[in-house]
Amino acid sequence: MSGLLGSLANIFRVSDLRRRIGFTLSILAVYRLGSHVPLPGVNSVVLRDFMDSAMSGGFLKYLDLFSGGALKRVAILSLGIMPYISASIMMQLLTVIVPTFEALAKEGDYGRKIINQYTRYLALGLSVMQGLVFSTVLERAQDGLILCPGWGFRLTTVLFLSVGSLFVMWLGEQINQYGIGQGSSLLIFAGIVAAYPGQVLKVWGSVNAGQIDPLLAGGILAFVLALISCIVFLERGERRVTIQYAKRVIGQKVYGGVSSYIPFKLNSANVVPVIFAGAMLGMPMMLLKGLFSRFEMLKGALDWIDYGAPLHTLITVALIIFFSFFYTSMIFNPVELADNLRKSGGFIPGVRPGRKTAEFFEYLLMRVSLPGAIYLAALAVMPDVVLRALSSPISLSGISLLIAVGVALDTSSQLEAALIERRYDGFLSSGRMKGRYAR
Repeated sequence: MSGLLGSLANIFRVSDLRRRIGFTLSILAVYRLGSHVPLPGVNSVVLRDFMDSAMSGGFLKYLDLFSGGALKRVAILSLGIMPYISASIMMQLLTVIVPTFEALAKEGDYGRKIINQYTRYLALGLSVMQGLVFSTVLERAQDGLILCPGWGFRLTTVLFLSVGSLFVMWLGEQINQYGIGQGSSLLIFAGIVAAYPGQVLKVWGSVNAGQIDPLLAGGILAFVLALISCIVFLERGERRVTIQYAKRVIGQKVYGGVSSYIPFKLNSANVVPVIFAGAMLGMPMMLLKGLFSRFEMLKGALDWIDYGAPLHTLITVALIIFFSFFYTSMIFNPVELADNLRKSGGFIPGVRPGRKTAEFFEYLLMRVSLPGAIYLAALAVMPDVVLRALSSPISLSGISLLIAVGVALDTSSQLEAALIERRYDGFLSSGRMKGRYAR
């Protein structure tokens, strides 16, 4: 414990880290504040009763997961970061399919700036479309929910939601530039973690009221802790490929002759496939619910793809596996990796440099990515099924738990790297500072 406290103290001894952490926390506080500011023209009394019944399960609860509770409150940040993430998915797919965007992606910083600008424009268009659908859903949801229904309310809602979505996108970019961690993921993480204390209090209240057995509450707690431990263990899993560097004589000095390794993580894509799958399902579900909810003939079909339904679960699993392979292929290019290894004078023992090395990397990525994708998909759907079987008073989404633990691990890794770079012992390891502070 003393080692951990010492590592935490090391963080605040570095002025740059203090500034970055303080800036990140300030941005998250602004985001959480905005998620409590309601949209104008909504009857708060009717809204509370309606949301208590509507959020008991299904589509709205699924979307509320990524808005950090803002959707339940019908706040100005109800759309959250999801339009931007959806736009990012579309642009990444376009860079693979469309030659023009593929050429832009290869132009370095200039190309990335152009693609980012197109992503922002697309995010604006998606937020306008989703805002219009959301305002229509609110008008049709319940009588008296909207004080003055009509196009005035719809246009005002679209304006507030679109600006709110762009504001959240800007907050994420500020974290990327001036803070610590990945901005978009941290904003989703903040919304998810903010709901956990309420879940704990709900279980505690159910035990005190005699609604559930204390042993069942203990079993739920043990199951959640086991899931977190499993996620941490598997997120740290990696396959190390030994690299040998040939000896080179330059002048009177001998270079190389050492061995190193390339780590291939079990889950190279981290939580990106889970977030992408949620974004890809959220937008079509919102459109279908908003446009066809009044048609009795289509209600049964919509229930099949609603959150928690078997078809929805299968689609979620398929999307997570697809995006795991897709994102891993974007991170690792076997041909480019083999070519860079050959140019640096490195080789894999027992494997010929060049094409054979590229084929080996491609085979290895397939072997490592498949169990990683299955693990992500299983953890995304398993907690819901188990807690439902235990008749738990709370509903813990596997997707939310994966995002929370994954983002926490990724942020702690960045802190670890920042401390080691400044000659401190790592954030995740115990010990004392080195260098001029050493004792």
